[in-house]
Amino acid sequence: MDLHGGNIYRLKREGKEDILDYSSNINPLGIPESFKEAVMENFSNVEKYPDPEYVALRTAIGEYNEIPMENVIVGNGATEILFLYMKSLNIKKAMIVAPTFAEYERALKVAGKEVEFFQLREEENFTLNIERLLNEIKDCDLVVLCNPNNPTGQFISLEKIDELSKELEKLDKKLFIDEAFIEFIKNWENKTAKLLKRKNIFILRALTKFFAMPGIRLGYGLTYDKNILEGMKRKREPWSVNTFAELAGIIMLNDNEYILKTEAWINEEKEWFFQELNKIENIKVFKSESNFILVKLLNEKANIFRKKMIEENILVRDCSNFVFLNDSFIRLAIKDREKNKRVIEKIEKVVR
Repeated sequence: MDLHGGNIYRLKREGKEDILDYSSNINPLGIPESFKEAVMENFSNVEKYPDPEYVALRTAIGEYNEIPMENVIVGNGATEILFLYMKSLNIKKAMIVAPTFAEYERALKVAGKEVEFFQLREEENFTLNIERLLNEIKDCDLVVLCNPNNPTGQFISLEKIDELSKELEKLDKKLFIDEAFIEFIKNWENKTAKLLKRKNIFILRALTKFFAMPGIRLGYGLTYDKNILEGMKRKREPWSVNTFAELAGIIMLNDNEYILKTEAWINEEKEWFFQELNKIENIKVFKSESNFILVKLLNEKANIFRKKMIEENILVRDCSNFVFLNDSFIRLAIKDREKNKRVIEKIEKVVR
């Protein structure tokens, strides 16, 4: 099984052309029209190198987040920022809050760091128990968490992040927060950890999910730790953000019409999808704050369920390779109402 779930290209090579991909958590509204128009208008820019300092892009990101441009670093997708950050840290061991995104562990190990895991428990609804975490952190110098978390969909409030970061600061420890899905949270601007402006916090963001552009690699980091920023800049490759990715960030972060339309869609659809899934027997559905939902199969193995759903031309995420999740869990993306209805019907058929 692929590390990140479904490989739609492999399925197409195997003859499955009409696959509805529910393993990928991408905004179903698609790429903003503003970006498509900007690409055509600025196509000749491919003849030039991008600005190596990415001043216009970092300014746009800074304005979008109400943070100085100097506190922004950009990269070829969130993955580059993640790996650069881990390589730039002078630490021995990190604690990853899991189940979560697999690349955190890979990035730490590539950087020569040791890894421990803190378990989010199903009986606690996969919520973060800060007291238990602080009791277990011991010789770890960094806590890594995803907020909202992939694949559980749980979101840690700003008050709890504040509490955790303060306690870690007392212990001279750092906090890495992946906020790749935060824009799917209602009123996220008042809930992001960047509001804390604390030096021991590093925030990872991406345009992949909310702006539906995984093929245009653009991610960024936010931090008030100047030493970390300088270390990352020294280690990164030049011009890693290409011309169209740079343009995407400048244009799409200012596309208020697209942003408001997406917010209206997700706030309505994630509640509808959750309620409809809850009506299906033989599954347990976990409430999500993001654009995907974690589901536990009560009478089926995830790999068998996945194969049956592929026969129905729907690809779901088998979550059995997430740390601390067994072979009973799958993850479903949330898409538009028509597609979600189709998926509900097929799940009812398969689990019946």
